[in-house]
Amino acid sequence: MIFVTVGTHEQQFNRLTEKIDEIAQKMPDEKIIVQYGYSTYIPKNCISKKMMDYDEMEKNYENADIVITHGGPASFIKALQYGKVPIVVPRTKEFSEHVNNHQLEFVKQIEEKEKNIIPIYDINDLEKVIKEYRKISGKILKNYKSNTKNFVENLVKYMEKMYE
Repeated sequence: MIFVTVGTHEQQFNRLTEKIDEIAQKMPDEKIIVQYGYSTYIPKNCISKKMMDYDEMEKNYENADIVITHGGPASFIKALQYGKVPIVVPRTKEFSEHVNNHQLEFVKQIEEKEKNIIPIYDINDLEKVIKEYRKISGKILKNYKSNTKNFVENLVKYMEKMYE
């Protein structure tokens, strides 16, 4: 199952909702759930809903094989909390999806520093990334070391030194 969320920002994100609907038409056996927010394009080939309550969002994050989000940190961090590598499509001012390009800038920083998301800067790359998701996300997960893991490893080393 693929879960797509565009968040609750009051501007449309038709670029993503249209593209995912186009992709869904080519993947009739894939269940795709879209939270489309204030987009004026409503997907026809997906299960779609304008807004979802907290429990429904959590359920979709948990059950999804692939999570696709806008560039809002809360949305893609939620996917990471469920152990998923999110595909992140930042909203941009160019397409009247946000008031400025802060999502684009933030996603680029996370990509560079954390290397734990799959950014989409050209919406036409989305279909290919979905098809290659397991391969791409597998490489990210293999190379990613969480802060919690780092903390625990450092704590163990510190404790071992204390008892030497």
